[in-house]
Amino acid sequence: MALKHPVLVLSLGSAVLAMAALALSAEAETKAQPNARLLAPTTDFSRPEQFETQQGGTGTTLDRIDQSAFSHPSAMLTATQRAEFAQGNEVFDREWVAAPSSTIASDGLGPYFNARSCQGCHINGGRGHPPLDGDTSMVSMLFALSDGQGAPDPVFGHQFQDQAIAGFTGEGTIRVVYESVRFTYPDGTNVDLRRPVYSTDAALAAGVALNPRIAPQMIGLGLIEAIDQKDILSRADPDDADGDGISGRAHWLGDGALGRFGWKATTGSVMEQSALAFFNDMSLSTWMFPAPHGDCTTAQETCRTAEHGDDDGLPEVDDGLLDSVSFYSANLAVPARRGVDDPRVLEGKALFYAAGCVSCHVPKHATGENTAPELRNQVIWPYSDFLLHDLGPGLADTTPTGDVAGSEWRTPPLWGIGMTAMVSGHTNFLHDGRARSLEEAILWHGGEAESARDSFAGFLKEHRASLLHFLNSL
Repeated sequence: MALKHPVLVLSLGSAVLAMAALALSAEAETKAQPNARLLAPTTDFSRPEQFETQQGGTGTTLDRIDQSAFSHPSAMLTATQRAEFAQGNEVFDREWVAAPSSTIASDGLGPYFNARSCQGCHINGGRGHPPLDGDTSMVSMLFALSDGQGAPDPVFGHQFQDQAIAGFTGEGTIRVVYESVRFTYPDGTNVDLRRPVYSTDAALAAGVALNPRIAPQMIGLGLIEAIDQKDILSRADPDDADGDGISGRAHWLGDGALGRFGWKATTGSVMEQSALAFFNDMSLSTWMFPAPHGDCTTAQETCRTAEHGDDDGLPEVDDGLLDSVSFYSANLAVPARRGVDDPRVLEGKALFYAAGCVSCHVPKHATGENTAPELRNQVIWPYSDFLLHDLGPGLADTTPTGDVAGSEWRTPPLWGIGMTAMVSGHTNFLHDGRARSLEEAILWHGGEAESARDSFAGFLKEHRASLLHFLNSL
């Protein structure tokens, strides 16, 4: 099908800069931040901003830019903390095995699982990749299960697990095929996008759908947790009271915490995110999720009675291991920006602001005072507001995730996005990896982001290229 969007073609120059300044001036005037001057949205696109190179604050890594760029510790860690980071890295890379095993410290995997290690999905600390057309190999890609009310499948639970230990068979296989969707720019240029269609041989309950999830990149997680909650909430506008078409909302969790992590903002801390991954992806218990057989339901009796690694009533991932991998995950450094003073990058930045992308992809935040010393009082550049936004039916899950609608997504951070090919070996973006480039990712934006998408589409071809050049500098 063809998607056509008649929009105004914008030219770069004083008009663009004025648009960006006008769109952000009200926010600059009303925001009350500890570092108000540094955090105010820029109106000067002729040169880099102060500290713009240091995306992750003073913890930004200047280590080598190669495949390991997302694997370095924060520059703020002490020698003792670096040793703890290294221990956490070992747990992150550890391949778990079925119980009983002579390696008691790493047994208890399964019976059903998606990966044997954290590294198995978050390769090099980067994002996962989707399967090829017609493939059934779902490495680094997961599928959440829910019905029309957001409830799990009564047999398979919250997450489909396609792998199993010896003596068991995975819950089934999933196959993907891609449909072509044509997008036509106002200047007549055509881009063929792709939409994934999933099928399974598993007998899911009526109304239960497969909702895909690519493993996200890992950098800067501790900094995200350290952002003052008031900063995030100050940007929420669930009823679009200001009439700008952007109605981001905070996601409050059952324990009263603010959701900050995951594609649907379903966890509030790095430790909870780590424990949930152990539970759902590897069927390993922790003090936070103590069931020894992970997501096995009461309908899966053989799964619930299988051998497990909860020795003497202790969880399979003991408190020390969970603390260690959480510390590691929280302190994976954000790499330094490249080319911040490149005229083409600055041009693309001005266009990014002018298009309205910063309404959701908020460039700067400050971390709070009530957090770990290595994380506190930092100006960081994640390019996210960490709120839920409705991105329209084109990107929507088939069914809700709990109380989060299928079309709602947490704004993903953009820092490091230009290093995806180097770190992960691909350029697949969005929650299901359907976008094969940043351009395709932008063109899939709808709902609250439709206006920004149409502004991008209306730019001259060379200006669209400049905006993409800016994104690749992050």
